[in-house]
Amino acid sequence: MSESKLAGQFFDAAIGLLRRVRDEEAGSIAAAGEAIADTVASGGRLFAFGAGHSSLPAQDVVYRAGGLALMNLLAVPGVVGVDVMPATLGSALERVDGLASAVLDTGPLRRGDLLVIISLSGRNALPVEMAMNARALGITVIGVTSVAYTEGTTARNPSGTFLKDHCDIVLDSKIAVGDAELTHEGIEAPFAPASTVVTSALMQATLAAAAERMVERGIEPPLLRSGNVDGGHEWNGRVMREYADRIFYRR
Repeated sequence: MSESKLAGQFFDAAIGLLRRVRDEEAGSIAAAGEAIADTVASGGRLFAFGAGHSSLPAQDVVYRAGGLALMNLLAVPGVVGVDVMPATLGSALERVDGLASAVLDTGPLRRGDLLVIISLSGRNALPVEMAMNARALGITVIGVTSVAYTEGTTARNPSGTFLKDHCDIVLDSKIAVGDAELTHEGIEAPFAPASTVVTSALMQATLAAAAERMVERGIEPPLLRSGNVDGGHEWNGRVMREYADRIFYRR
């Protein structure tokens, strides 16, 4: 069977985006890593939030082999994934004004914590209000979004602003409006989204930068090991006991 030209084109597109992010976002990634290291050093807690498919890169850094044990998922019922029925409900909830306030008022975040908010378009009420309200509470906000959407779409929230307008640090995924890298004769809609690949890479690169900064300060990064290697469970148990007051996914 001959190889697929379209499959190869998708890999080329994804690799091109990853190179752009590596080269153009290097300074922002370093700054985000520094902010995470600052939070860990000062006793703060780490959280990641994303709605819909933007929740996938957030979930990818929580309770993850090779990841920071202190990264917690800020879960909003109904918007985390496509398990809610109907799946369109999650998209509708992302546009509800005031939901972010309820989440922050009843959730565990407090002054001195850090929140990564992932939203490809950054235009809906939930991520925008989440960023605005979190910063008002003294929480450091890192936004992971596509700046292209601010130029190619209109905001859907009452403030008329985007996620990037309310963050301490912005990581631009460079994803084009519509999140589809390929077109082909005979296929009417563009297809092959790359946002999850690129955003997950941005998250992992940022945590690598954070670990680097922690080592420079003499702090052992609280990393998890795979439970499928000898000694992994024992290692993870030690880390979780040491940082029990900053880990929420075990409670």
